Amino acid sequence: MIHIYTGGGKGKTTAAVGMAVRMAGHGKKVLFAQFLKGAPTGETAVLEAANVTVLRCDKNYGFFKSMTDADKSAITKCHNDNLRYISEHVCDYDMIVLDEIFAALAYGLADNELVRETVGAYAGELVMTGRGAPKKYIEKADYVSEIVKVKHPYDKGVTAREGVEF
Repeated sequence: MIHIYTGGGKGKTTAAVGMAVRMAGHGKKVLFAQFLKGAPTGETAVLEAANVTVLRCDKNYGFFKSMTDADKSAITKCHNDNLRYISEHVCDYDMIVLDEIFAALAYGLADNELVRETVGAYAGELVMTGRGAPKKYIEKADYVSEIVKVKHPYDKGVTAREGVEF
């Protein structure tokens, strides 16, 4: 089944982490691939402690608007290499999470065809997150949750906080 967490609210990755931990808690094999994230985050430590395979770029490239052309090229290569790895190992996992995949696609930092191939080749539980999930993925999904921002401290100038946003 395909699960999608999309929308402008906070909690998409948090929901995906919960799904991964739940699956791992039942002794299942989980791959948690993060896109557009390379800085240390609290969730990666917990996922790895739960024997979840975490796949991400080994460098923090920052936000898209501050990336140089070289950064965009490097992160795209990393994302596509990770997608190829996932495609080659789909049979090894009971759940695969593609965290922030829709943002990576929207910014042109991941190959859409590689994502389609991965989604099409996988028969387990697939979790996809990110703002602006494309209609074609929503139509294919079994579960779709849109997380809506009603209020967020960022609107008052509060920056991301350790343990809450990362």
